[in-house]
Amino acid sequence: MAIIIKLDYGKKLGLPQYSSHQFSVSLTAEVSEIAQVKAETERLYGILQEAVDSQIVHTGYTPGETVAVPTGGAPATPAPDAWCCSEKQRDLILTIVERNRLDKGDIEALAKDRFGAGVKQLNKLQASGLIDELMETYGGAQAEKPRFAAHRSAPRRSGAYAARRVS
Repeated sequence: MAIIIKLDYGKKLGLPQYSSHQFSVSLTAEVSEIAQVKAETERLYGILQEAVDSQIVHTGYTPGETVAVPTGGAPATPAPDAWCCSEKQRDLILTIVERNRLDKGDIEALAKDRFGAGVKQLNKLQASGLIDELMETYGGAQAEKPRFAAHRSAPRRSGAYAARRVS
């Protein structure tokens, strides 16, 4: 008697601009004995997980990105100094490197090691990962405290609760 096993594996990642990226794979297999189910399920799960993980890193278009539309002839190529991530991400990466006096070659090697691309070629998701790692390792850029925080002495109360406290 044949036993049919159906497996589904998928992942969903949050992306900038309130968008997400999802990828899933389904697989059906057949085993001849019930004793084979556990081993075959574990083997197939590993195959599915590897397939999804290797593909989900390619996010494709995300809202807010500009898409170059070729007008004819050769396809458009980005300028050599163009960054693929957002301007804010670029500025934050450069600020962290500058303030911590980091070697740009080391950061380039880190990006290639982690994401398979140079710093300027990182997409928004990859740049976010690099920023997280830089901030965790080097403390990131010194953030300014909001000006209004120093003027607050006690939390404000509003509505009926505030009226009862006053009277």
